Amino acid sequence: MPFDSFRKAIFIYFLGLSWFCLVPNVGKAQNDSLKTVPVEKLKLPIKSPANIRPILVLPIIARSIETGWSFGLASAGTFHLKSHDTATRTSNAQALALYTTRKQFVVAVNGSIYFPGERFILNEQLSYSSFPDDFWGLGKRAPDSSKESYKFKQYYIYLHPQLFIGQHLFLGTVYEYQRVFGIEYEPGGLFDRQNVIGRNGYHVSGLGLSLTYDTRNNAFSPDKGVMLQFYFDHFAPFFGSDYQYTNYVIDLRRFLRIYKQQVLALQIFGSFNAGEVPLRSLAYLGGASTMRGYYAGRYRDKNAAVIQAEYRIPLFWRVGAVGFGDIGNVGPELSDVNFRHFKYSYGGGFRVALNQKEKLNLRLDYGIAKGSSQGFYLQLGEAF
Repeated sequence: MPFDSFRKAIFIYFLGLSWFCLVPNVGKAQNDSLKTVPVEKLKLPIKSPANIRPILVLPIIARSIETGWSFGLASAGTFHLKSHDTATRTSNAQALALYTTRKQFVVAVNGSIYFPGERFILNEQLSYSSFPDDFWGLGKRAPDSSKESYKFKQYYIYLHPQLFIGQHLFLGTVYEYQRVFGIEYEPGGLFDRQNVIGRNGYHVSGLGLSLTYDTRNNAFSPDKGVMLQFYFDHFAPFFGSDYQYTNYVIDLRRFLRIYKQQVLALQIFGSFNAGEVPLRSLAYLGGASTMRGYYAGRYRDKNAAVIQAEYRIPLFWRVGAVGFGDIGNVGPELSDVNFRHFKYSYGGGFRVALNQKEKLNLRLDYGIAKGSSQGFYLQLGEAF
């Protein structure tokens, strides 16, 4: 997944945003205190032609399985680089700084920029995290009783520019950099017994290519279209990497309008690795985007695949409801990613439309996984 270091660290968003966006009078009353200023009114040397909406800077109160409660600040903005460009999907950018009740600290910036006519797309993510986390060992049969806590710090860069080559096709370059350091774990424990690669710290740097076919009609919550994406990222000493391996990712999504505004969303996702794969680059199950209900990283190995479906129903005003289900598995070899000891999760939740025109939703989900794992997620935007 492109947002995987984010995914490993964050997947959390803000409650204050819903209050600000849904109650117009409150938004107006707080305008001065929040100091939100439309970009086009700033005294720049060159006036931007972009149609940029006011940038919000708001406090965060959020929760997920991996972090517990989170507190901090976040900013979010949506924009078009060219005014009145309704044919191009809306660009977005987010920045946040969080501290959690588990003593985790995250600073991150990410976004997607759609250039006029969608001739060029840039996805980017930069983050720093200091993150106490849990590890159950490698493989699909790692028991609940094997859980060990560890700590790590991480810098992460992800850049994915894509060029339109015709007929909804985009050819892209993928660059990924990850520095993991300050790892603290129990000596003689799982990390040592399973000889986990990268347990003493490392940095990796890789470059690859992507091919994407995308007919989705909205960047945040599409109700029709498909997205078929394949990319590989090769990490090698030539690029400054401590380990040599290749990550292959396939992401297939389809969105079907079933009845009126009801939508069936489907996804097949796979992450497969060949070579010496370090700890934080291993494929895994769990988190706020796939296999909701499992702790992100509950099951880790060199390869993983997930199939998920979600049914989205509008209820009233800005409120909607969803039901979802997932199946997935991990394994050291591609042939091990099968239905033996497979994992599943299911659940439901509500959506609150923060911006009806752009279909930007606040997401409240509750996931229940095989066994005793379950949890609540409060996020901005859909799972996929």
